[in-house]
Amino acid sequence: MSTFMANSSNVVRKWYILDAAGKPLGRTAATAAVLLRGKHKPTYTPHVDCGDFVIVLNSDKAVLTGKKLLQKYHRTHSGYAGGLKETQYKKLMAERPEMAMSLAVKGMLGKNSLGRAQLKRLKVFKGSEHIHAAQQPVAWAE
Repeated sequence: MSTFMANSSNVVRKWYILDAAGKPLGRTAATAAVLLRGKHKPTYTPHVDCGDFVIVLNSDKAVLTGKKLLQKYHRTHSGYAGGLKETQYKKLMAERPEMAMSLAVKGMLGKNSLGRAQLKRLKVFKGSEHIHAAQQPVAWAE
């Protein structure tokens, strides 16, 4: 008996919905990262992109515990002197909660071409409505 190794021809992708309302941002992001990588499947293969599509709803209602709203910052740098831009998570969650969720999931995926491909299957929405009804997504039971 040989070990099963998944490849791109035998990967079956499903669509899952995660509801972030009232849940910690990091916990929802961790669940999304597991689904995007495919670690919940018995056919998981580390070097193959065998994950599923994930729809995250109510990202604006996700909570940050402790003092993270005030103490946590999203930082970007242009590469030039004085090019540091900082955004407090209080402002980020108020204006662009989809970006906050995407950044959290991005940090939990691999830093390579496989991780970038997996991140493209993440769909984050601010409210409870989404545009992927035709794919017949299933709610993920945590």
